[in-house]
Amino acid sequence: MTAYCMKCRKKVEIKSPKKITMKNKKPATRGLCGKCGTKVFRIGKG
Repeated sequence: MTAYCMKCRKKVEIKSPKKITMKNKKPATRGLCGKCGTKVFRIGKG
């Protein structure tokens, strides 16, 4: 699964992704950037 990394300024592979639920009950995925280690976030099922 990929997400946009704000530090690298491109889509990167999510390392150690975790499924979460946001406050509004929508699904999302949170993890780390595969290149720089910054936190990345993607909204929606995946």
